[in-house]
Amino acid sequence: MLPSLEPLGAASDLTYLMALVLFGAGIAAGVCNALAGGGTLISFPVFLACGLPPVVANASNAVAVWPGHALASIGYRRELQRFSGELLPASLTAVAGGSAGALLLTFIGNAAFVNLIPILLAAATALFAFGPSMQRWLAGRFAPQSGLKHIGPVGHVGILVFSLYGGFFGAGLGVMLMAGLLLLGVHDTQHNNALKNLLATAVTSIAVVVLAGSGLIAWPQTLVAFAGALVGGLWGSRLARLLSPAHLRAIIIALGTVLSLYFAHKYYRSI
Repeated sequence: MLPSLEPLGAASDLTYLMALVLFGAGIAAGVCNALAGGGTLISFPVFLACGLPPVVANASNAVAVWPGHALASIGYRRELQRFSGELLPASLTAVAGGSAGALLLTFIGNAAFVNLIPILLAAATALFAFGPSMQRWLAGRFAPQSGLKHIGPVGHVGILVFSLYGGFFGAGLGVMLMAGLLLLGVHDTQHNNALKNLLATAVTSIAVVVLAGSGLIAWPQTLVAFAGALVGGLWGSRLARLLSPAHLRAIIIALGTVLSLYFAHKYYRSI
């Protein structure tokens, strides 16, 4: 059973122990996102363990891990130039989907969201586990192209659906977007990653704005984890020389599987 870190007072109070755990979770999430992805599978359960209501924990976690894609997009400015006129319409589609997903989160109650937690964690773990294989399979099924010339209606529908999921929960969004872009013909790894990060930034940024305005963010907890995520992200590039991304991925997949089973037992045993 996960330890309860809820203080004696209101669940939104921040204790020293809670701050320490959240900061550590932020560091771990930042390192994971920098090396292999999957940081949300670490940080979101910690927000829950700190006694926050499920919807508040999810919204707060979304803000805490926000910098990852945004910082990555800055380094891909040159690759993004290849997509020229497609950037604005694709970003607007991503913004529309992300805002719809975030708004859906603000309207759903904790009772309903609790029942989705095991499913969302299991889906995110599966995406994280099988995403690279799925991307390689898709890349091998189509002739390589150097860049994206046009996103048709079907492409925008796909971006909209993925973005809605990203605004609502977010874990595994990058894998979804990369697979979708492969189907659209973006097979160059750097170009795919560049556009994926831009679209994910659009989704997470609008989600942060919506969630921040909704009053669902537990700011003391979020800011502590946010600071940890920044530190972890900066350390990630240095730790890449010491840690094996493959081993880190295996640990995250195992953790995601255990947490999915734990929350399924916790929330479904009375059904």
